Amino acid sequence: MPRKPRYEVADPAEVQVFHAVQRCVRRAFLCGEDEVTGQSFEHRREWIRKRLEFLAGVFGIDCLTYTVLSNHLHLVLRSRPDIVAQWSDEEVARRWLTLFPRRRKADGSPETPTKPELDMIVNQPEVLAERRRRLSDISWWMRCTAENIARRANREDECTGRFWEGRYKLQVLLDEASLLACAAYVDLNPVRAAIAETPEESEFTGAKDRIDDLAERADRSRPNTHQWERSRRRRSSGWLSPIEIDEKNDSVGPCVEPSGRRASSKGFLSVSLSRYLELLDWTGRQLREDKAGSIPDHLAPILTRIGVDAHGWCDVVTRFGRVFKRAAGTPESLAAEAIRTGQRWMCAPENPLGLSAD
Repeated sequence: MPRKPRYEVADPAEVQVFHAVQRCVRRAFLCGEDEVTGQSFEHRREWIRKRLEFLAGVFGIDCLTYTVLSNHLHLVLRSRPDIVAQWSDEEVARRWLTLFPRRRKADGSPETPTKPELDMIVNQPEVLAERRRRLSDISWWMRCTAENIARRANREDECTGRFWEGRYKLQVLLDEASLLACAAYVDLNPVRAAIAETPEESEFTGAKDRIDDLAERADRSRPNTHQWERSRRRRSSGWLSPIEIDEKNDSVGPCVEPSGRRASSKGFLSVSLSRYLELLDWTGRQLREDKAGSIPDHLAPILTRIGVDAHGWCDVVTRFGRVFKRAAGTPESLAAEAIRTGQRWMCAPENPLGLSAD
C-alpha cells in the first residue's frame, strides 16, 4: 500500500504534533565511528544539533525533543501556524531571508536583509502568503535540516550524491498519551541502543540538554521548574519547548516566545520536568536487563492516567516505532493493534490526559 501524500498527513494550517525520523542512505554513518574504516564522524552530531537550534529560532514550529544517533535522527515537532499568524509581514520576510539569504557573510552565515530585499517579499501578496505557510510546514523544516547537513557532509567527504533516504518517516501524534510515549521513546533511544546507560549520559538528546541545564540551575533547591523552563537562563535546552503545560496561561493566546530562540513557550505534557525525567529514569532501568529498579510511588498515577500498566508502558515505549505507523493515539489504531497482539491495555480512553489543540 503506497504512503499517503504528505499534504494529507501534515497540514501547515493546523496545530499538529509529529514524530519524524530521517535515516542516512543505505544506513551509512551519519555520526559516530565507522568500524570498517575507523573514521570518526562524531563531530556531525553537533552540526545537527546546532542546525535544529537555528531552525527552532526561525520556523513557527516547536521542537519538543530530539535524538541524534549514528545513522538517523528522531524529532518530535509541533507545527504552530497560530504563532506564524501573529508575525508581521516584515517578520515573515526577515525569517525567510534568514533561511534563504540573498547575501552571506564570509563565514557563511546570512547577512541582515536590506529593506529592498524584504520588500521583494512583502510587496507580493501571493509570495508572502506562501512564505508564511512554509514557516509552519514540517516538510520545510525537514528539508532545511536534511539539505544543509547533506551538503556539509558531502563537502567533507569530497563526494556527491544522496546522503539521506528518499523520504523521512512521519507519524501524527493525536493525544497526550501517545505524545508522552513517543517523547520517552525518542529520549531513551541511546539507552535502548546500548550507547548510554542513563538519560544523563545520552548525548545529543532533548533529555540530556534539559538535565545539563538543571545541573547548572542556581536555585536547584526549589522543586518547581515550571517558570524556570520558560526563562532565558537555559543554555542548552532554551530552544526546546518546556515540558509542562501551563494550564492557566498556555490556553490563552499562542504563547509567543520573546527570546527568539524558539517559536513559543508552551509546554506539551501535563507532568512537570522533574516528573518526566524521573519517569525516563525508571523506564530506562526497565528497558535494560542489567538494571534493577522499582517504580517510585508518585509515578504510578502518571501511568494510571494514560491507561496502561507498568509492563504495558515499557512495551509501548520499546516498540513505539513498530506499533504505530501512520498515526498514534487514534481509537482505531489502538484497538486494531490491541486485537492483533492481545494487549487490551492499549485500548485506553481517547485523549486521557486532555491534550488541547492549542
